Amino acid sequence: MNLLLSFIWVALTGSMYYTNFLFGFMLGFGILWIMNRTDGDRSYFYKVPRIISFVFYFIWEMIKANVQVAYDVMTPNFFMRPGIVKFPLNAKTDTEINLLSTMISLTPGTLIVDISEDKTTMYIHVMYLNNPEKFVRDMKTGLERRLLEAIR
Repeated sequence: MNLLLSFIWVALTGSMYYTNFLFGFMLGFGILWIMNRTDGDRSYFYKVPRIISFVFYFIWEMIKANVQVAYDVMTPNFFMRPGIVKFPLNAKTDTEINLLSTMISLTPGTLIVDISEDKTTMYIHVMYLNNPEKFVRDMKTGLERRLLEAIR
């Protein structure tokens, strides 16, 4: 319904720019929120801000990783400390595990090596592994938690 309201906004204004579409999306979100204030199912109004927050968080993490890899490539010294980390999963379904592994692999400097048969552990190759416990903690509280909040 929110996308339909966005397209209606774009059609009514006659301006086919992405900024106008985003404004229409926000306007439609506000209208739907006002209309559904008394209904019981409000999960959409919690999920959309979480998805937007996750997208910005992931873009920020990707930019940081790109800068770190680019700096290491451009300087004469190598700061790499590669290693493989055993990462316990909170993700349960195949979709959650697939999305998490895709997000980890998209980040420069990390690569998924394997997922255990019982789907409780993921093995990640990390290019800059100074502290394995800190890496696991940061991934748990950062990427995995935010992704699961956005899709559950």
